Amino acid sequence: MHVIGTAGHVDHGKSTLVHALTGIDPDRLREEKEREMTIDLGFAWLALPNGESVGIVDVPGHRDFIENMLAGVGGIDAALFIVAADEGVMPQTREHLAILDLLGVERGVVALTKLDVLESMGESDEWVELVAADVSETLVGTALEGAPIVPVSARTGQGLDELTTALQEMLAQIEPRRDRGRPRLPVDRVFSISGFGTVVTGTLADGCFEVGQEVEILPRELKARVRGLQTHKQQVERAAPGSRVAMNLTGVSKAELVRGDVVTIPGWLHPTLLVDVQLRYLPDTLQSSSEPAHRPLRHNTQLKFFSGAAETVARVRILGEKTLLPGQTGWAQLRLYDPVTLVKGDRFIIRRPSPSATLGGGVVIDPNPGRKHRRFRPGVTARLETLAQGSPAEILLQALERKGPTLARNLLSASSLGDAAPDALAQLLDEEQALALGSRTTVQRPVPGNQLLAARSWWSALVDRILGELAAYHRQSPLRVGMVREALRSKLKLEPKVFNAVLARAVAEDLAVDEGTTVRLPSHKVQLDPDQQRRVDALLARFRRQPYTTPSVKESVAAVGESVLGVLMGRGDLVQLSPEVLFLPQTYEEMVSRVRAHIERDGSITLGETRDMLKTSRKYAQALLEHLDEIGVTKRVEDKRVLR
Repeated sequence: MHVIGTAGHVDHGKSTLVHALTGIDPDRLREEKEREMTIDLGFAWLALPNGESVGIVDVPGHRDFIENMLAGVGGIDAALFIVAADEGVMPQTREHLAILDLLGVERGVVALTKLDVLESMGESDEWVELVAADVSETLVGTALEGAPIVPVSARTGQGLDELTTALQEMLAQIEPRRDRGRPRLPVDRVFSISGFGTVVTGTLADGCFEVGQEVEILPRELKARVRGLQTHKQQVERAAPGSRVAMNLTGVSKAELVRGDVVTIPGWLHPTLLVDVQLRYLPDTLQSSSEPAHRPLRHNTQLKFFSGAAETVARVRILGEKTLLPGQTGWAQLRLYDPVTLVKGDRFIIRRPSPSATLGGGVVIDPNPGRKHRRFRPGVTARLETLAQGSPAEILLQALERKGPTLARNLLSASSLGDAAPDALAQLLDEEQALALGSRTTVQRPVPGNQLLAARSWWSALVDRILGELAAYHRQSPLRVGMVREALRSKLKLEPKVFNAVLARAVAEDLAVDEGTTVRLPSHKVQLDPDQQRRVDALLARFRRQPYTTPSVKESVAAVGESVLGVLMGRGDLVQLSPEVLFLPQTYEEMVSRVRAHIERDGSITLGETRDMLKTSRKYAQALLEHLDEIGVTKRVEDKRVLR
């Protein structure tokens, strides 16, 4: 799942292009349609040629609505950066580009729109090339440097196929969002639906939500339950990280929620009024000639703070320096006027309230420092520098995510953490960010060196694949008990040792059932239709009428079909002794018992004695004795069988 966001100057055709690509008009407000201008966030989705459904967040371009734009771009994977070919780079083009850069949006495609307008003006292809060159120069030094530029016309459809292909190729380079088991849904829209109640939407990060799950809404500390989930207007039982999600909640009203709230699982996330950050103060080059130049950012300046979909006022406490100069990056502590829910690594934007302008942004280093710092104490900035590099647990988790499943001793030795590594691993296991693979889901301490470990994000992604492969197999082969183990391992592309440990954990978590040679979903049961059941009943009746001279495998296949016969053998209704011979299980057990009793009494048994004792033919007696030899009950000595 991926989500892309539009960006660009007002009236450069963002919403028109989204409508042309998707068939969905993202402008949903009456005022937007009357003014022919996007005011608030709009949403759509695009079906790519490879089948992926991609969410699109359409944002306003007018400078008066930049703050609405910020509520939508915080969770995107990539940008659809839009520049009108008849105007080129404009003030909000630069401001939106700076915001994308500050938010760490590193992938994008540039759409050079309004080719039809140029044609009506009589402009040549050379003009398009000049505008494209100007855009390329503007992107230099930003996260979108080198992004493909695709000329298009939303009115005529020119270039739309090429744009869709460029988006698909770009998204293929982006790794899926990781499932860290701690889902967060920053709420960018709240509404209610008659008969259903409260609905919130957002872009899901860091985990999954499921229907029926208990959730917490922060910073309001409200409890609710997930009544329903949708992605791109499709009902889902489970919403995956990185997807656009509409969540129907019970237990809360629309009036209790606002944009900027965060839906999560209870007990781990805490709102904050103080946050330590690394702050990048933008240079003056973003400002137009009519706007005041950036001054040095002074201590205790009041600004507006944006992160995710949240917005509040903040005071900036500069740490280690008296001021922050335009173009400079430094440490700061922000004192928020309203509680905001943040985690380490979240991106943020700061803006000047009046005259409004984007001043900078950065990365959350410590979302809950607990107290104000003394500005010029050396230990304060040293601590922030260490936190920015990552705690021992974060460094170890990154190594585990990078390496994939690995033995504990190999992970610890490769971490370069020295004596801190065992404690870091214990923390990851306690927080369930690292998991033990195998039948035992809890790990003794200290962790044995031969324990196979995996990151939660790797495990969650693999579980989705396992469930998907098994579900697809059951749909394709509903009469098979399960998927052959080796076939599943091949599909998952896992080494045998890793696969065995993975399957053991999946079984321990009741995600799958290991039948020995096959694997199935716990919910899978072979169900025969009425006609199949009628034919099965008739066949089994024949076996009961002639228990020692039963229908052959070939006759049985002709009676019920190969798949149904496989079901009968798989669930133990019939026992196969040879390629041609089948018996009812009770008949088989009786014959084995009689053969064993005969040998115990007389010391041995011959083929002829077996045939006469069971009143059967040589074919069936021979199949039985050879089967007993094979499974180790008897052994052949000349023309006789004796017990092993």
